[in-house]
Amino acid sequence: MSPELQINPSIKTQAVVINEVQESGDDIPSPISAKADNKNQDQIHTWLSMYAESRDPALRDSIIQAALPLVKRIAYGLARRSTDPVEDLIQVGSIGLIKAVDQFKPDAGAKFQTYATHLITGEIRHYLRDKTAMIRAPRELQELSFRINRLVQNLTAKLGREPSDIEIAIELEIPVSRVNEAYEVDRRRTLISLDQALSNDAGSEQSLIDTLVDSRYHTNQLAKEDRFMLAEAIKQLRDGLREVVQLTFYEDLSQTEVARRLGISQMQVSRRLRAATTELNKIITQSKKAPGSKS
Repeated sequence: MSPELQINPSIKTQAVVINEVQESGDDIPSPISAKADNKNQDQIHTWLSMYAESRDPALRDSIIQAALPLVKRIAYGLARRSTDPVEDLIQVGSIGLIKAVDQFKPDAGAKFQTYATHLITGEIRHYLRDKTAMIRAPRELQELSFRINRLVQNLTAKLGREPSDIEIAIELEIPVSRVNEAYEVDRRRTLISLDQALSNDAGSEQSLIDTLVDSRYHTNQLAKEDRFMLAEAIKQLRDGLREVVQLTFYEDLSQTEVARRLGISQMQVSRRLRAATTELNKIITQSKKAPGSKS
């Protein structure tokens, strides 16, 4: 092996290589001349030819390190259309780079940069697609969300704190309500697990799913309690009133049919219903006010 290759003798794992990318904190590489870039690509291609035969882990790591600027350029480019931290995109893109190094065939005639760009971009796009909101917001709101996120970064650096919604609205010359709508777009992009642990004031933890309440179940429970309370109240009515309520609301008879069944006039049926309603209201109200009852 040629000495000019300067291969790191230490063998790094895939996780270590990716971690180094995140911790490097380098900005976008400065533009270089086409000649220098071609020389770098030729060197990487030479290493890839050697790696295809030797499968030397140390050589593999050196190739990955040399090609990291490509990952960063792609990640920064795609980050302009996403609110995700660019460090996350670099990590994801590094997985594509590692796949490219392992799968590239130097004798196939393709350039490694073209092949690697395809895999790196694919990994990042799949990552962003998986984080896309279930309900897509209008394009106008998505663009506004991007503008707001960029503005927040700039204002935070300028003010030394996060700007308020009003400050953002004034800067963009839009209503505060539009700022809130844009934040809602960001909220939809954030996926959380139902098994996520939440801490309460007592210091204990419980999963998110345990804190969720099924409104339909709650409504059904209240309806059952109301029906039980009403049934108990009807039992306390006088016989004449209870019978009218039973025939009208449980057997679904008209006032005329109830009058015929009981041998009284329709006017009497109407009066008894009004009296029964008033009496039931008193019974239920007193029951709710009683000690130990649920309000």
